[in-house]
This record gives sequence, C-alpha cells and structure tokens, in this order.
Amino acid sequence: MTHLSDLEIARRTVILPITAVAEKIGLSENLIERYGNFKAKISFEAIDSSSNKPDAKLILVTAISPTPAGEGKTTTSIGIADALNRIGKRAIVCLREPSMGPCFGMKGGATGGGYSQVVPMEDINLHFTGDFHAISAAHNILAAMIDNHLHFGNAIGIDERRITWNRVVDLNDRALRKVVIGLGGAANSIPRESGYDITVASEVMAIFCLSKSVSELKSRLGKIIIGYRKDGSPVVAADLKASGSMAVLLRDALKPNLVQTLEGNPAIIHGGPFANIAHGCNSILATKFALKNSDYVVTEAGFGADLGAEKFFDIKCRQAELKPDAVVIVATVRALKYHGGIDVKDLSIPNVRALESGFVNLSRHVENMLLYGLPVVVAINAFPSDTEEETQLLIDKAQSIGIRAIRAKHWASGGEGAIDIANVVVSEIESKGASFKLLYSDELSLLEKVETICRKIYRADGISIDKNIRKKFDQFTELGFSKLPVCIAKTQYSFSTDPALRGCPTKFVVPIRDAKISAGAGFVVVLTGDIMTMPGLSRSPAAEKIDIDADGQIIGLF
Repeated sequence: MTHLSDLEIARRTVILPITAVAEKIGLSENLIERYGNFKAKISFEAIDSSSNKPDAKLILVTAISPTPAGEGKTTTSIGIADALNRIGKRAIVCLREPSMGPCFGMKGGATGGGYSQVVPMEDINLHFTGDFHAISAAHNILAAMIDNHLHFGNAIGIDERRITWNRVVDLNDRALRKVVIGLGGAANSIPRESGYDITVASEVMAIFCLSKSVSELKSRLGKIIIGYRKDGSPVVAADLKASGSMAVLLRDALKPNLVQTLEGNPAIIHGGPFANIAHGCNSILATKFALKNSDYVVTEAGFGADLGAEKFFDIKCRQAELKPDAVVIVATVRALKYHGGIDVKDLSIPNVRALESGFVNLSRHVENMLLYGLPVVVAINAFPSDTEEETQLLIDKAQSIGIRAIRAKHWASGGEGAIDIANVVVSEIESKGASFKLLYSDELSLLEKVETICRKIYRADGISIDKNIRKKFDQFTELGFSKLPVCIAKTQYSFSTDPALRGCPTKFVVPIRDAKISAGAGFVVVLTGDIMTMPGLSRSPAAEKIDIDADGQIIGLF
C-alpha cells in the first residue's frame, strides 16, 4: 500500500523515451513527431500505412453513476491495459485528454491514480501538446468572423437574435455563461447577447473527435450551424468562409498523441469531450489507429454508462462503424454504499445492508449494457476500507444476475493487480463473442430516439416537452436532420435529471429544456433538466491547492 501522492509516484517512475514506446507498436522515429522526450504525435503517414491491418478486440470501460467517492474508470482502463500486456497480449489504452476545467475545479488531475497512471502526468493534465488550445482557437475564430460579418453589413442576412454560436474557454467560469458583447460604440461591432461554453462542450471538439481525416474535418466544420436567417434557413460556417481557417488551426492537433503508462506501455490520448454535455469519447482516429496496431484496445467513455457508454455506442460506433467486443463496468464498494443512502463521510464504515441496497445502480447499468449484445464484466476497484464480507457480497450479487465481478488492485499494484480482471475479459470475449447492435435505428424520428433512450436506458416513464421545443424538432426534420443520432445532455449523478436521486430511481419523466443541431458533428443535442454547458468552480476548487515551488516543480495535482 502506498502513501505517496499520484504526482510523487509519477515523478519517481523512470519512464521510457517516447521513441522506445513508439517502437513497441511498430513506429519508427520518422513516423512520429516528438514533443520533447516523452510525448509525440502520430503522423498521418503512420495512420494511413496501418489502414489495411486487421482490427484488434475493442474493450469499453464504463462505470456506475458517478459519486463523490469516485469510481476510478480511467485508473481501471490503464490497469487493464497494463495487465493485458503482462499476460502476453499487445494492448493499447485510448483515453481522452483532460480538460483544465475539472483539473482546476474538482479533480485536480485526470490521468489515473496510484500505480495505474499515464505519464508525463503534469504535461497531460495541463497544456499537453496544445490540442485544446487549437480547438478553442478554431471555435473562437468562427465566433470572431460572425461578429465581423455583422459589423461589415451582414450580407448573408444573419438574424442577430438567432445566433447560436458562443465562444469557449477551457476553464470553469460561471460568470461567462451569459455575456453582452460588442459594447463601446460602432467600432466594436453590434451589441448582442452571447455566452461562453467550456471548450470540451464545443461542437468543434466533437467534430475533432469524430473526423477520420483532414478533409473530413474541413467538411464537417463547414456544416456547423451558427444561427439562422429571418426566414428560418440555417447559416453555416461555410457561408462565412471560415472552415478553411478553422481546419488550419486544427491540422496538427488532429494527429493522435502517444504517451505511456507507468509500466511503459503505449497510451494514445486524444480529444476530450464531456459525456454529460457532449459525446464523451476519445477520437476515432486514435481508436482506429490503436485497433490496427495491437491485439486489444482498452478505451473509456465518460461518466456513467447511461451517458458515456450509450453515446459511445449510439454516436461514435455508429459513425465510425466500430464493433466493440466487451464492456467492463467499474464499481466500488464505497460508491455503491453511497447509492444505498450512506453519507460520504461514513463510506469507510462497513455496511453490508447499504451495499446491498446500492447494488441496484450497478444492476441497472449491467442490464442496459446487455441491450447492446456485448459480454459484460464488473471490475471492483478495490479500496483499503473494503471488507472481505462486502467484496464477497458484491461478487455474489453480480453472479446472481449472471455477471462475473472481479476485484482489481491496480491502484496499489499496477498491472499486476488487474491480471485477474484482464484474464476474465479475454475469456469472456473468446468464449461468448459479441453480437453488437445499436439501441435505435436511424429511421426513428428524433423524438422517438430521445424517448427510446429515456425509457430504455434511464428507465423514465417518458419525457415532458413544450410546444416550442416540439417545433424545433419539427424544424430539424424539415431541414433534413431526422436521421441523425441524439446526444442527450443530462446530469451524470443520476439516471434521472435530478442529481439527488441516487440508486435506481423510477416513476420520473425527463424534462426536455432545449435542443440544437450539431450538423458538423452529426448529431442533435438535447438538453435536459438544469444541465450547464459552462461549469462553475466549487467553493474550494482544486485551483487553490495547485502551485509551483521555488524549484519550478508543480505541486497539488492529484
């Protein structure tokens, strides 16, 4: 058991030169673009040269509904990948890049934990290779070109009251949710209401993650709807001649990032949308490259399975024609006790009754994942406070619904601690196989797709929607977007839209607050409840603890 912080563990580990990591997946030095000694981008040439290789097995790691106790999805993804390499399988872990919003907000870091991390930890958590800055710049150049067009006469007839394109910044800043821009006189464009979203919620981020080439990226960027004319017709980025400049800013960022785990195994970290307000998956380019250059790819989807996994399947897999082979659902004894009604401060106290009560949350996520025709395994992310009685109860309860639950100790022991779960996942893939299927067809109406997710995944009794929002869905259909998948923005803390409803809530409806087309990304965003696209900092944010010492060493990342 370690008492070192994640940052201390990362710094004490001797990591390999990135060229040595690249060699493990068959990349010579001329096929990577180095960012110092320990980071690199994978060239488009390397991606193109891999295209004819057979695909590896694809394992999705997801989780129960998030709690303040933490579940450890990223940590578990890394641990399983390290364990697969230990048992002789060539495995790559594919993750999202951390947003600085949560790093300075609640998390303080998002690169795994303990002895199951990706490194260089400080670089990845902060500016990394500059991808998020490029995405922010590409998004904001479009915003600037909109206001510039208004300033010089508005030749294409944009309705100033119906501009939908905000600006973005990769930080939590609630004061920017609603702003007034263009003040200060005629030289500063036209005054109007606008706002900011966090960069990870940007449609540019979604397009970035869903594009398979520079040409596709540029095409998708041109389809972004920035607002409407007075006759109701949409105005797109291509109308403003903005897609070329946006693509230029994103060209280098589009190349996937190669780093490594603490055990020197390859990790590809690329893209970073949130799963509560976006589609929550790493880039298609990263996943497809990994599938061509390994035996097993371990990837994660954000937040709980009702959000991240559903969108991974119904948006990413649909668009990329991916066929995953298994799902691992991460759960902890502590988190399930929280779903059983126990206060956070009491989660270290043994409580079999609360664990049994909270198991319903895991059970529902398991049932939902089985709808997609995939083998499901539960990874019990072990904590020191877990008792043998509690762990065994969780294993037995999982067995009672036909699922294998395996205790994993990767946080304390790295890949060695996840060998049992890796062996079980391989066994399930080889013995059961997958018959992957999507939750809904393209042919359903947009509202039918929303209701399907709400009823089958959230287990709501239905949706509530007013006539004005219904008119939006009708308009989207008239504009030719009815076959797009839907991306529901919802609280991550509950199956419902009320974050206080833990466990397995029933007898609720999902209130549809708004909807918008992400035409470039290729989905319709549906906002529910009180979900925000610009988070705020907490009362005591991690930013208060992050610092730099006299020697220039970063402290406070965890």
